[in-house]
Amino acid sequence: MKTIVICSGGLDSVSLAHKVAAEHELIGLISFDYGQRHSKETDFAARCAKRLGVPFDLIDMRHIGAHLSGSALTDDVDVPDGHYAEETMKVTVVPNRNAIMLAIAFGVAAAKQADAVATAVHGGDHFIYPDCRPDFTEAFEAMQAKALDGYADVKLYTPFVHVPKSAIVTEGAKHDTPFADTWSCYKGGEQHCGRCGTCVERREAFHLAGVTDPTVYADPDYWKSVLENA
Repeated sequence: MKTIVICSGGLDSVSLAHKVAAEHELIGLISFDYGQRHSKETDFAARCAKRLGVPFDLIDMRHIGAHLSGSALTDDVDVPDGHYAEETMKVTVVPNRNAIMLAIAFGVAAAKQADAVATAVHGGDHFIYPDCRPDFTEAFEAMQAKALDGYADVKLYTPFVHVPKSAIVTEGAKHDTPFADTWSCYKGGEQHCGRCGTCVERREAFHLAGVTDPTVYADPDYWKSVLENA
């Protein structure tokens, strides 16, 4: 199955890229610059593509992203500390982000005669992000079947959509994913902050998976207090 992976450079999508490279035919990685607070993670996506020996395309969506305002990921809004399963994390939603990215990726896949587009949405995303839920991915794939009817047959590959992030760590380790060469933190500092939702979730995932976390965090023990108070 010739597959294009949407890769942000984070733990989930880099693990997915390594999984696809091992189990299918990886033909390229796509990343998006939508004017996010920092684009540091796209450097990690580019390195992943180079490591796996496939083309890397960084698609400029900054003009579109400028209109998707109100999110802590795009605007001058503080990124909250804590766990994703908190109402405060809804400020990290970028409206329709995944739907827009997937639509572009499906067009690219059809043009390149790929069989599938892979995205690393997972069970831990469901509470906050509506365009990461199974009912969305199923509806999107059905919509694309209509949009490309008679021209291309492109599937949506979402192997993590029903599993927690810890299962992604387990799968990534299975395929020798270099976790230290991934970036998750929303704050984009020199080190992972250890306090934002994605850092807390990342640290917890390694703990639950029983896999050594090579990440350097500015506040490495914050996640414990978050879970104790959950």
